[in-house]
Amino acid sequence: MEIKVGHKTTPPTPGYSITMRVEGPADTAVTSAIAAAIGEAGGALTALDVAEHRAARLVVDATCDARDADHAEQIGKVVAAVPGVTVLKVSDRTFLVHLGGKLEVTPKVQLKHRDDLSRAYTPGVARVCTAIAENPADARRLTIKRNTVAVVTDGSAVLGLGNIGPEAALPVMEGKAALFKQFADVDAWPVCLDTQDTDEIVSVVRALAPVYGGINLEDISAPRCFEIEARLREALDIPVFHDDQHGTAIVVLAALTNALRVVGKRIEDITIVVSGVGAAGHAIIRLLHRQGVGEIIGCDRHGVLNPEQEGMDDFRRWIADNTNCSGRRGTLKEALGGADVFIGVSAPNLLTEENIAAMDEGAIVFALANPDPEVDPVAAGRHAAVVATGRSDYPNQINNVLAFPGFFRGLLDAGVSDITGEMMTAAARAIAAAVPPRQLSAGYIVPSVFDASVAPAVAAAVREAAAAHTTANDRDQDRAGLSGGNNA
Repeated sequence: MEIKVGHKTTPPTPGYSITMRVEGPADTAVTSAIAAAIGEAGGALTALDVAEHRAARLVVDATCDARDADHAEQIGKVVAAVPGVTVLKVSDRTFLVHLGGKLEVTPKVQLKHRDDLSRAYTPGVARVCTAIAENPADARRLTIKRNTVAVVTDGSAVLGLGNIGPEAALPVMEGKAALFKQFADVDAWPVCLDTQDTDEIVSVVRALAPVYGGINLEDISAPRCFEIEARLREALDIPVFHDDQHGTAIVVLAALTNALRVVGKRIEDITIVVSGVGAAGHAIIRLLHRQGVGEIIGCDRHGVLNPEQEGMDDFRRWIADNTNCSGRRGTLKEALGGADVFIGVSAPNLLTEENIAAMDEGAIVFALANPDPEVDPVAAGRHAAVVATGRSDYPNQINNVLAFPGFFRGLLDAGVSDITGEMMTAAARAIAAAVPPRQLSAGYIVPSVFDASVAPAVAAAVREAAAAHTTANDRDQDRAGLSGGNNA
């Protein structure tokens, strides 16, 4: 069975997998009783291994998925209640994965004898240092800089956990770095800063930038994240990418591109309602605005943003001034009436299936709040033509890992510092194109995060867009120089 919470039924997930070491009589009926108990408690049994077998006693390792930590504890109690059985230990497999961290440093060169040491370190390394001092650009060629990204956070907006600080943010940043390496062979390293002062963050990142070929800002709260990104982009000669903003926006655009193909609508004809105007919502709205969407309506917790509202920061003011051309007012639920697309990057359980039913025929719902979306995906699917979430246990997972590894691979390969809207659009197109037309359906609008073709395709798209941008800049400079010569 499954554990029901409120109106929703949430299945077990590998994110809450446990292994129980259980001792009982040396009888095959015991293993059957353990398996039955796990099933009755709503767990999903994935492995049952005999760890020790004695004449009278049997020790078994039972591994299963649970719904959450409380459910895992409940499963353990149900198994412990099996007659003759003792639960010796319960191990949370997620914690086991994190023991000792998820990263290590591995040398690329062998250091087996004195000759190796003399070239990799002293005295030979001094000549390389001198060469870089004479030509700092050589650092990209002669050090790790050309393939290394700093994953920078202050721990102020980590996942759905909020302001939990730099130490607690470290497991997420380690995971991010592992994804960089796994999917795009980019060497990334967590940089968790023990400050949430904007000036200090900018100063620290500027100071450590010489080591890195790019900066990936992560889990920094809005609106500070906007200023930090803008100031670092201005100050540094390496690309600065805020994944919570731009990575999310890229994957949303890719998913929307294919969802519109499924429902047979054009982007210039649709109305999109976006719930959440923080970092992700702001970037999504800006990128969609570049695509010529017919109408975008941004909503915060108070309802539809409009130019008459007071007390808005510059970023919300931009949304209010550049969206909602029809001048709608009211709540998020009211704004959804007749809309073609809902994109949620806000909070759980804001909507009901009746709100989705009020949308236009062939509605598209991207409920991306994690771990609990803005609307129950199953309920939304009764009325919407296409439903996507940020979860891995439903179809159409909108996951930033489809974007950021390949995006940085392309940036590092191109050796550019600017990140343009054209690059983000090109990346989105590459992700969308990874779903073959013959396979495109309501349940398959984005490729799997494990599709090995995605990151190289995104990297190639970014390199091509970067080359076009560089060529355009060169033409502009040539024209400016020619004009200057004529004026002289």
